[in-house]
Amino acid sequence: MCKHPAMSQGPRPDRHEVVVLALPNCIAFELGLPHRLLGSAVDAAERPLYRVRVATLDGGPVRTSAGFSVLPEHDAAVLAAAHTVVVPGVYGGPAMTEGAVPAELAAALRGAAAGGARLVSICTGAFVLAAAGLLDGRPATTHWMHVDAFRRHFPTVRLDPGVLFVDDGDVLTSAGNAAGIDLLLHLVRRDHGSDVANRAARRNVVAPWREGGQAQFVERPLPESDGAGTAATRAWATERLGEPLTLAELAGHARMSVRTFTRRFREETGVSPLRWLAAQRLALARQLLESTDASVDRVAADAGFGTPASLRQHLRAAIGVAPNAYRRSYRGGAVAGAGAGAGPGAAAAVTGHSPR
Repeated sequence: MCKHPAMSQGPRPDRHEVVVLALPNCIAFELGLPHRLLGSAVDAAERPLYRVRVATLDGGPVRTSAGFSVLPEHDAAVLAAAHTVVVPGVYGGPAMTEGAVPAELAAALRGAAAGGARLVSICTGAFVLAAAGLLDGRPATTHWMHVDAFRRHFPTVRLDPGVLFVDDGDVLTSAGNAAGIDLLLHLVRRDHGSDVANRAARRNVVAPWREGGQAQFVERPLPESDGAGTAATRAWATERLGEPLTLAELAGHARMSVRTFTRRFREETGVSPLRWLAAQRLALARQLLESTDASVDRVAADAGFGTPASLRQHLRAAIGVAPNAYRRSYRGGAVAGAGAGAGPGAAAAVTGHSPR
């Protein structure tokens, strides 16, 4: 069973320091994502909530996978003050081909982690974290095209290739570059709540979450409907979360037998229909707790849990807090961690480490 953290002690009085580590052959698009997404997160007075700086280990230029070089203004010294370190994806290099990184790079990342920094990888950046020994025994993900190589090099990592991202508290990993957007918005939501994350998403003209639900609850990228899958039924269900939907009703909407529907649903999402439904309801309940003054009884009813006791049980299982405590944390600060799923076996585990 995944363990989830309690709430943070509130927002820091100063800006959150983010360092993006540019490595040789880094993927150019991903190198710019943290500045674009995190840099768009502002408070009610339009003050930036994150300072994002790009660094190389020696302060010198590095060549990107797009065929041009970048010259950051900082070297590894800025890692000492980082609250979050982001490692964009790399194309090739020793981490991917040999499962190793230079000792200097491994030491820099381990030092940042030891100093309390939250580590984040985008796409194949997970190879770098794994090669530095920072993912041993932990859940993680990476781009699906490189799953075999990752498992060959890092057999002790609990790799889940189907998820958009994995939040393991102080270490977070994402799949391909678009999933990096999901993960960075999740960080904003985790640190400062849905309103701030949604504003950052709007500024960048991207969806704040995937297919009608919070990105942190989407366990697998949801496919486009080909007329014979379950996507249309999932969309239908998300509009009726307050109703007592049954497996038979879901299968009936999809015009499938329960057995066929369950099999197809799991193939497309990686989870059972009822577990997916519970996760969507929990996402809605959290949104209502964050953004409305509705009573816990009303939130439980509107989200389909029926009773406050059921809502409390699911919320405690997901993040370890009761509804009123969760609401207070968002009215006065932020919740330090949100998994991608609800209940035992959720793909995005949260360990209990609060970000600095």
